[in-house]
Amino acid sequence: MNKENFRFYVKVRTTLNVQVKDIHDELCSVCGDKTPSLKIIEKWSKWFREGQEQVEDDTQSDSSAIETTSENTEQVRIVINDNLYPYV
Repeated sequence: MNKENFRFYVKVRTTLNVQVKDIHDELCSVCGDKTPSLKIIEKWSKWFREGQEQVEDDTQSDSSAIETTSENTEQVRIVINDNLYPYV
């Protein structure tokens, strides 16, 4: 099973008010060590209880965009130079 299959199963079982531990145990009995951890199942179940609908990953990254500009580089250089010898 892939991640989306696991999530779909968790979504359906969560909708049916099955306890997270029971969902995890069911998956373990079928998928063995390929089952996501209990913590992951808890996280997914929480998402679905809070209204998350999709089981696929977002195409966007959770991390912020990083941009390197000459202005950013200069600001970093100033901070480094100002703190180069703080105990002298």
